[in-house]
Amino acid sequence: MSIQGIIPVMLTPFMENNEIDYDGLRKLTDWYIDNGSNALFAACQSSEILFLSLEERVKITKTVMDQVQGRIPVVASGHISDSFEQQVEELTAIYNTGVDAVILITNRLDPNNEGTTVLKSNFEKLLAALPKDIVLGLYECPVPYRRLLTDEEISYFAGFENMVVLKDVSCNLETVKRRIQLTKNSNLKIVNANAAIAFEAMKAGSEGFSGVFNNIHPDLYAYLYKNKNSSDPMVQELANFLAICGAAESFGYPNFAKLMHTKIGTFKHYNSRVIKDDIKVKYWAVEELLDHIMQGSERYRNKLNLR
Repeated sequence: MSIQGIIPVMLTPFMENNEIDYDGLRKLTDWYIDNGSNALFAACQSSEILFLSLEERVKITKTVMDQVQGRIPVVASGHISDSFEQQVEELTAIYNTGVDAVILITNRLDPNNEGTTVLKSNFEKLLAALPKDIVLGLYECPVPYRRLLTDEEISYFAGFENMVVLKDVSCNLETVKRRIQLTKNSNLKIVNANAAIAFEAMKAGSEGFSGVFNNIHPDLYAYLYKNKNSSDPMVQELANFLAICGAAESFGYPNFAKLMHTKIGTFKHYNSRVIKDDIKVKYWAVEELLDHIMQGSERYRNKLNLR
């Protein structure tokens, strides 16, 4: 299966007591698929992996796999530990869920930001310890620090046939373009995660979008991706709308996205383990802002005949 297109970074719904809402997770999984997603990224930063036990990371991944039933590919990470032994344990556990690819977090390959030699050495040590048939991807997760890959490192990883996707967090269009050229003869697909450059990155050859606002309107990003080469002014207008909406990430994400899902009935609560405060109190008029985004999304769905 190809890991490209619209790839939501999945939320983890919680009950009021902050235990995982697995029924809500199953409904959310179907919502992603029903709204144009081409693959799902479970056990990622948006899933709050730094606040989940290994058992929970594995269980949410298994729950997603069971709900998807092969309809689209599923990738997962859960890669958070410092020690080599713990990384092998967690990555093997995610592999054993049957996901289509296990995603390595770049800052875990070089936890002290020591450079290319350390990153390669740690990767090769991991590769030797993991199952031989494992399919891998990479994610430049910004927590605990954003470890962007150099051009040399991109070319290095592109040399591995089982390395199939990079969730690019450079947030820089020229970097995305350069990476697309560096990987053009490989299995490694570059998928941009930044809403502000999403449309231009798609037109340049980024194989989709894996940003946080796939939790709000993945169907609109799917339309943008399918029509990235269109000259229809409506496509550019949609791209502008989506880019502006992306700025709302700073208003208490992931709770912001979860609040939308309580409004549409996917699950009941918008709390998280990451943000302790009620975002309706901490971020003034955040619910009204979300309502504007939801209303705007519906207008575009109607204009584009997506309903």
